[in-house]
Amino acid sequence: MSLKNILTTNNWNDIPGLFLIELNRPKVMNALNTETLAEIIQSIDENKNAIKCVLIKGNKKTFSAGADIKQLAQSNSIDHLNDERELLWKKFRLFPFPIIAGVSGYCLGGGHELAMACDMTIACENAVFGQPEVKLGIMPGAGGTQRLTKALGKSKAMYYTLTGKNFNAREAYEFGLVAQVIPTQTLDQELYQLGKTICSHSPTANRLIKESVNKSFESSLGDGLDFERRQFYLTFASQDAKEGMNAFIEKRKPEYKGN
Repeated sequence: MSLKNILTTNNWNDIPGLFLIELNRPKVMNALNTETLAEIIQSIDENKNAIKCVLIKGNKKTFSAGADIKQLAQSNSIDHLNDERELLWKKFRLFPFPIIAGVSGYCLGGGHELAMACDMTIACENAVFGQPEVKLGIMPGAGGTQRLTKALGKSKAMYYTLTGKNFNAREAYEFGLVAQVIPTQTLDQELYQLGKTICSHSPTANRLIKESVNKSFESSLGDGLDFERRQFYLTFASQDAKEGMNAFIEKRKPEYKGN
């Protein structure tokens, strides 16, 4: 596949299974049009058998400033009904391995929805988040009202989606939207260390943990506990579990194979 809107690197910094995606539309502040989203999904899908962890970042000034407004302005309801974006978002959500967003600068609208759709976000001190769609006479359409409400609660989600106001990295951390706030100049280093750590663990355990946390996000406590227990039992069917525990007993580094 020829990539026009993103850059990709397999085995980033020589870490097997670490897949880096860089949004690369600097002239439009990495606006997230359908073609860009399709390239993200297709690049991951084409490499999925070798991936252990995906990292997504923009540049220092902008992760993504939102959807491509020129594309939206020329569309109608039927265009959106026939657009592949909904299927692309669903496929992104269903990828089994951890996906991490590294945010520097603006992360707004569709860009913020992309970050929230990832499994984890780390934010630079200069990061700015928001859902400003209301200022354009529209509303979020890729999870902005849903994931933001899950994280912030009804009142704060209403506040930010109805006013279109932004919030900074520290506020995002306090809201639980980001896992870490880091110095802007250390983004690549922090992403590398985080990705390296995740890739060093069992791909099977990573997958089951991701499924269990997402289940908690989307269900009642009782249903989540039942699901977690079944996933816990399932880990003991894997060779990775035997390898991990034997390596601990034998005081050596485990060699996980994802089976």
